[in-house]
Amino acid sequence: MNYAELFATIIDIWVKGGWLMFPLALLALCIYLAGFELVFFFRKYGFDKDDKNTWGHWIDKPEEGTGMLGAAIRFAQEGSKQLDSIRSRVKELRHAYINPARRRIYYLSILVTVAPLTGLLGTVIGMIVTFNGLSSSRGSALDVVAGGISQALITTQTGLIIAIPGYILVHHAKRRCQELDGFFSELEIRSVQKLEKNQQAS
Repeated sequence: MNYAELFATIIDIWVKGGWLMFPLALLALCIYLAGFELVFFFRKYGFDKDDKNTWGHWIDKPEEGTGMLGAAIRFAQEGSKQLDSIRSRVKELRHAYINPARRRIYYLSILVTVAPLTGLLGTVIGMIVTFNGLSSSRGSALDVVAGGISQALITTQTGLIIAIPGYILVHHAKRRCQELDGFFSELEIRSVQKLEKNQQAS
């Protein structure tokens, strides 16, 4: 099959799917834009993926830290002479990085949930068309029935094809969010331990 035939087949399937194919295409675009935005977000702010020995050393000597990770460590420790101050600063870091990620994940989860439901709506519409065709006494009833069944199957399949990779993206994003949250917990613990050690030494 050449490209022209493939394109013609795709157009034919698209037309048979009915008007709901347009909302499904828009949903697919929104889902994958939101999903890849999350992937790039965690790639940019994935502090937990940096070498633990490196940022562990930066906690002891924050002035040697580089990049956004070094800046985050310095922010957590700068001027912090009380345990509550460190905890408050790490909480601010969580608010700055974790909360935006969670909002994006929530938005993506809604879109992914809507996709198969939109496909199911297409199934219902297709079955209504089919039953209308069956109750019709016109000679073209068979064509109407075939068109209704095609619409029902195509929209359902399209909704599932869109949603399944979306669910994978949501699962990946939730796992990365938990890992990033775990990093901030470890940053807080190590910074508190450093402060307690300094207080005991003095």
